[in-house]
Order: sequence, then structure tokens, then C-alpha cells
Amino acid sequence: MISVTILAAVLVGGASQVMAYNASCGDNLAVYWGQNSVGGQQNLAAYCQDSTINAIPIAFLNKFFSTGGLPEINLANTCGIANGVFPGTSLANCQFLAADIEACQQRNKIVTLSLGGGTGIDALASDTQGIAFANTIWDLFLGGSSDTRPFGSAVLDGVDLDIEAGSPTGFAAFVNQIRNLSVGANKQYFVTAAPQCPFPDAHLGDALNAANFDAIYVQFYNNACGISTPDVSVQFIFIRGISSPPGQTFDFWAWDTWAKTVSPNKNVKIFIGAPASPAAADGYIDAETLGALAVSTRSQFSSFGGVMLWSVHLLR
Repeated sequence: MISVTILAAVLVGGASQVMAYNASCGDNLAVYWGQNSVGGQQNLAAYCQDSTINAIPIAFLNKFFSTGGLPEINLANTCGIANGVFPGTSLANCQFLAADIEACQQRNKIVTLSLGGGTGIDALASDTQGIAFANTIWDLFLGGSSDTRPFGSAVLDGVDLDIEAGSPTGFAAFVNQIRNLSVGANKQYFVTAAPQCPFPDAHLGDALNAANFDAIYVQFYNNACGISTPDVSVQFIFIRGISSPPGQTFDFWAWDTWAKTVSPNKNVKIFIGAPASPAAADGYIDAETLGALAVSTRSQFSSFGGVMLWSVHLLR
């Protein structure tokens, strides 16, 4: 299992990492929370006591359109349909999480909602549907209002797209509408994505090229371009193209090139996404190795934003 203490020490050169998320820095740590069904996961507020963690995407809103036209959320054994739903919907009532979310925010963490996941089963049929879905997410989880807010009074800090199946249609429109709705808001809202490392991503590539994202948590695992590939030194080779050659190993360079030349937000940050333990995914490397890789990547690529880990219950 990854030790966040060791990882943070390597990332920040032994200094104490600041607690606040800073989108302009390269030492942020994002960890996913919500998908441990075997009971080892602590409550959300407990992880927010850890000063090394800066951003927490809650995983997942896994079905976009369900009973009553509203989505479903599945937070494994923490909250789901079995915990009770709003009348006429399949949307779980998880309002008990409001206090934890707000406690994390008081410690300057950003808490977002991740849409999709490995078992996400919905897609968007059109840009029009993407805009309408953004309006729904805004009202249920962000700065809007609704009688069916799953996290009660808590106002999340943004959304994360972890789209691993289906069509790319509608996601750029979705993100652009979230941006439109947040204009003039009394807080900053963040939009992130978690594509697979092969570039370009089959499901999010179009959205990444057409919408403003703050950070990209690239999943450098479960693929040949991951961090555990034998020739990690290939990261030092600047291959100026915009797609990964067949068999390419660790391809942070491709994402850095995209960030600087294609992304609508030229300040977008790219994270190294990694498994938190061998049980989390294929491609695990230990904290010292991951930290050293992160430091060397940061020294070469100004788009580097930090490390993302899947998932928090596997940390120690």
C-alpha cells in the first residue's frame, strides 16, 4: 500500500505539505473516496484530517438517467439505494454526508463528485442532453437548488469525469454549461477528468479539446503507457507529436504537449494517476518510486500538477 506520508515527503522535498488545494502548484495529492465495499474505508472527514491530501473526488455518480429522470449515486457500503431514496426516484438520500463534506472544505480541501467510473452505464445522446444534465448536476450537487439534494446543505466544489465507456458525445457541452452556470458564483468550481493514459482518450478526447478543465487525473495504470512499464526513462524523450506511438511506455509527454498546445485552458494541470496498492489496479509502484517519478516529471513538464491515487481506503 502507498504511504501518503512518504509520498508527500518526496513530493515536497521533506517539507510539510500545505493543506489547501492550489491549482497552480505541482505538489497536490488527489484521492478518490467512496468505492470500498468491504468495510475498511473510514468516513470522509477522517481522511480530511490528513494534511497531505488536497482534493477528494467522491465516487461515483454511476447512472445519469434513472427513475424520475434523476441520476443514481453508488458509494459502495457508505451510501446507495439501500440507504433510502428520494420519493419517485432512485437517487440515494445521503444527507448525513453533508457534515463530513463541509468539514473537509473548512480544512481547505476541495470535494468534487466523480461521474461514471468503471461500471458507469450511461451516456449522453447529444449536446442538448449534455446541457440539461449539467443543469441537473448543478441543482443537485453544486450551486443550484433542489428538494432532492443527496448531500443536503453541502455544496460540492465541482465535478470529475471518469468516463470509461460509451460515446464521447455531449461531454464538452456538459462542461461548458457547468462553466456558464458558475459565472458570478460566490465560490470557485473545479472541473477535472480522469482519462486513460493512451492518448487521445477514446471517451473524453473530444471534451478535453473543446472545454475548459482545471486538472486531468490521467490513469497511468491498467495500460502499457502506465508508470510500471519497464522503460520509464522514455519520459525524458521529447517526442513532439500529439498521439502516443504503438507500444509507447509512460507517456506524460503527450499529455503535456496537449496541455500546452491544444487544451482551451493552457494552465491546465496534469496529474500522475496511480494505484494506491497492488490490489487497486495493474501497474502499482511503491511510494518512494512514485514520489521520485513525480519529482522528475515535475522538473521537466510545467503542466505537472501532482499525484492522483485510486483509492483512499487502500492508503496507509
